[in-house]
Amino acid sequence: MKKSNPFVWLFGLIAAFLIQSCGQTTVQEKQPEKKPNIVFIYLDDLGYGDVSAYQSGTIQTPNMDRLANGGLRFTNGYASSATCTPSRYALLTGTYPWRNKDAKILPGTAPLLIGTDQLTLPKILKGQGYHTAVIGKWHLGLGTGVVDWNQEISPNPNHVGFDHSHIMAATQDRVPTVYIENGRVVNLDPNDPILVNYDQNFEGEPTAISNPEMLTMKWHHGHNNSIVNGIPRIGFMKGGQSAKWSDEDMADHFLGKAQAYIQEKAKGDQPFFLLFAMQQPHVPRTPHPRFVGKSGMGPRGDVILEADWVIGELYKTLEEQGLLENTLIVFSSDNGPVLNDGYYDDAVEKLGDHTPAGPLRGGKYSLYEAGTRVPFITYWKGKIQPGVSDAVVTQIDLLSSLASLAGSDQSAPDSQNLMDTFLGKSQEGRDAFVLEAYTKTALRAGDWMMIPPYPGPEVEKNVNIEMGNSPNYQLYNLKDDPGQKNNLAESNPEKLEEMVQQFKTIRGENSGQIDQVELK
Repeated sequence: MKKSNPFVWLFGLIAAFLIQSCGQTTVQEKQPEKKPNIVFIYLDDLGYGDVSAYQSGTIQTPNMDRLANGGLRFTNGYASSATCTPSRYALLTGTYPWRNKDAKILPGTAPLLIGTDQLTLPKILKGQGYHTAVIGKWHLGLGTGVVDWNQEISPNPNHVGFDHSHIMAATQDRVPTVYIENGRVVNLDPNDPILVNYDQNFEGEPTAISNPEMLTMKWHHGHNNSIVNGIPRIGFMKGGQSAKWSDEDMADHFLGKAQAYIQEKAKGDQPFFLLFAMQQPHVPRTPHPRFVGKSGMGPRGDVILEADWVIGELYKTLEEQGLLENTLIVFSSDNGPVLNDGYYDDAVEKLGDHTPAGPLRGGKYSLYEAGTRVPFITYWKGKIQPGVSDAVVTQIDLLSSLASLAGSDQSAPDSQNLMDTFLGKSQEGRDAFVLEAYTKTALRAGDWMMIPPYPGPEVEKNVNIEMGNSPNYQLYNLKDDPGQKNNLAESNPEKLEEMVQQFKTIRGENSGQIDQVELK
């Protein structure tokens, strides 16, 4: 019998090993990379200077700063509007809110603003295998306009792309003052049904005007209807006693729901999208006793510290669940800051040296920069290198950008895919952006801002905020003049005309007031 060659045997063994290894490598290479989770932390009325990482105000927000300093801090990040409902509409639809005449501050009884057949960010992400949830403030309407709060409310957030929703219908200062989970009021006693009306009170029900002795918080303007937990609200409500929320426990409540959601999703392999829409520092400012007096600035400062703590706890939950390295966190606010927004709560009196708007002019409701330029941060541990970006980005762009991140090519006409910018791979932002405030619009393009002539008060007295209204055109170079102190409309007519034409091109037939004013 012929003796086998040991070298041939060894060579065959090595070849077999290499073939097997190559095969395993090929299989591994074909395995798809796990899609990242997405958590969007959305605050309410938080100003550019309210986050200490922006180095403008005096309040300290270490947990917000951890995201800002460990991620990408945008200095030119915008909400779409200077008020809440339009900004939330733009965020979820990728559409300018001024294209929808109903996209304005809504009462608690308004019908669902987003069409159930409309493209939305959560719908896109669901199509890419994501589980989607919204926890916190909604304020985009519910039902069809005639709501029975004692039955399933339809349509609701679950009909526009969310698999799970645990929300307040509108705002903390508006009725109904109850939590709604997946279309049903939580803890509702069927023997004590809820009735809600924004036009007239229910017979025999106390209001802030008829029964001021029941108030624990005094109203300044606009908040003098039904009294819930000693706080006067907007709108009238009767019944639902067992379902009413505790205002001072609201932050803990929404945090607990968000933590439970994250912990549950961490058990599986499905990526998730969580819109965590916090209520702070919107009125009524009702910090938990743990935070009362901590800021020295009254309830507004205290609820900002409370919000910062909540963000820290949410971050800790992601960390404990081992999710930080595969979770993109986006942090922003729906519009700029306001101090007195309907209640006497010492927000003005105890402000001290703090500057909620930072170096910017205006605030909530305003066409000036502080109305829409807000804190805007992206954080992804190990993926986003810490830094600062001056690129112009907007919340409208998140639809196309996050769709791209999830593997979809779906988009909306007004939304730009700036995912590389959000990840710090590019410094290119959008070229132009038409912002909105109280149905009035202005143009940001490059370093420039143009505000058309608009009638109305220069300062809204109730909130003491400059509105941006003027009988003349306003033109500002924001790079040189972020505080918008120097109107260059007369000294730079060529740039003004260029901006006006660009504004008209974007707005089209809806350019409104600007068409009626001669360019001078």
